[in-house]
Amino acid sequence: MNEKMVRANGVDLCVETFGDPSDPGILLIGGAASSMDWWEEEFCERLAAGPRFVIRYDLRDTGRSVSYPPGAPGYTQPDLVADALGLLDVLGLARAHLVGISMGGGMAQRIGVEHPERAASLTLISTSPGGPGGPSNPDLPPISEKLLAVFSEPSPDPDWSDREQVIEYVVDGQRPFAATSAAFDEERMRRIATQVVDRSSNIESSMKNHWILKGGEPVRSRLGSVTAPTLVLHGTEDPLFPYGHAVALANEIPGARLIPLEQTGHEMPPPAVWDVVVPAILAHTEAR
Repeated sequence: MNEKMVRANGVDLCVETFGDPSDPGILLIGGAASSMDWWEEEFCERLAAGPRFVIRYDLRDTGRSVSYPPGAPGYTQPDLVADALGLLDVLGLARAHLVGISMGGGMAQRIGVEHPERAASLTLISTSPGGPGGPSNPDLPPISEKLLAVFSEPSPDPDWSDREQVIEYVVDGQRPFAATSAAFDEERMRRIATQVVDRSSNIESSMKNHWILKGGEPVRSRLGSVTAPTLVLHGTEDPLFPYGHAVALANEIPGARLIPLEQTGHEMPPPAVWDVVVPAILAHTEAR
């Protein structure tokens, strides 16, 4: 295990690696507002035991990586994609297996389309070929009514200088995305949220800036050109991208394989499904 600051794509990013650099590389790409902490250490260690060289990192405005003023990110969505590629360059990896969740899954799709030589494979978790269903994506199922109600009345900002308030804010923010039939693991969420808050150089920017990013043309119309072997993992109770998004994604990427994650919402795969997720990723990332 080795956490360090590196200069990639012209910015400072915090990265941590697990395993032997000579093993096949897996780059874990987090979702919006998510530092590396959401890729839990035990999860990374299980992958590294594969054996794999596992890389997790703080996206801009999360964790210890470069941060910008709240509400004023000095970068675009394509910049985050360039960061991921720059990180591979710094680590001396011509290509890697890309594992992305939610927004990170969208980033992985873009790399698969625009930089196919860098993607040994794609694993797309809790993501979508086109974003939330609605007028612009009428063929994709819409956000659940329960989650829409939450979005329509967002919680007020905490006192960002009050550590305990912010931790509670992060925990509460995860509740609506959990599976409806499974208990919300508050103890686990609070442990992760505490680590996130304590590691973040600017937690307010971390919570806000990714949601207002611009740039990057949709790649859905080009998913048929993806040549990287693709695995789609998706919660059967995802309220943001209901399961139909995973079906569409798997249908639109040639040869993609879809595995449902039972009793899982729009969330980092919880420990209850690691016995499904970890072996699936290891099998998918065998030498090709």
